[in-house]
Amino acid sequence: MTLSEEQLNAACDEAKKQGLRTLVHAYRDAVRAATVAGCTEIEHGTLATDDDLGLMARKGVYLDPQAGLVIENYLRNKEKFVGTPGYTEEGFAAMEKILPMNHDLMQRAVKIPGLKIVFGTDALAGSHGRNAEEFIDRVRDGGQDPMQAMMSANSIGAEAMGLEGQIGSIAPGLQADIIALDGDPLIDITAVRRVAFVMKGGIVYKNAGRGAIPSYAGVQP
Repeated sequence: MTLSEEQLNAACDEAKKQGLRTLVHAYRDAVRAATVAGCTEIEHGTLATDDDLGLMARKGVYLDPQAGLVIENYLRNKEKFVGTPGYTEEGFAAMEKILPMNHDLMQRAVKIPGLKIVFGTDALAGSHGRNAEEFIDRVRDGGQDPMQAMMSANSIGAEAMGLEGQIGSIAPGLQADIIALDGDPLIDITAVRRVAFVMKGGIVYKNAGRGAIPSYAGVQP
């Protein structure tokens, strides 16, 4: 923990009074401390216990577990990072150990009744435009139900941001932000790589024919 419980309590309490959200990058004991403080959302949550996750569910704290994309991107682009400030061989060795920990957290989190899991990544350089891989990690490696993975990036994410009255669902009065995939992600989660239709604010920006997008869609097959 880099903040004391008193600091967390003060920050999250003041944010609530101002109608603001609080997102905390938390690991181990910091997960419970941030939850008790009433913070809105936990980022990562690595090494949280099942009891910690259960407490989050009871208090309505959202979890953004970031199952794999960020670490995988670091490891895939190791040669670009090593030697730059803050990136060492030792650090990359630690990342290789953290990745299965992230998968373990996800596997346990999806079994906690009522825990609200949202979709997000730290989106460091190199992973922009590749968020589809996080969906795949969550389902393939984290054991999340494909529909829950879809909802985590739509209706649950909108709710976490307090924007459920504007975005996150297809309903009258909400913004017409819609995508369509070439394939059924409930059967094959890799379909998220093939975005064939994009509508933003009711305007169609992309409308590709079925089969027009390669199955690997720009990532290594």
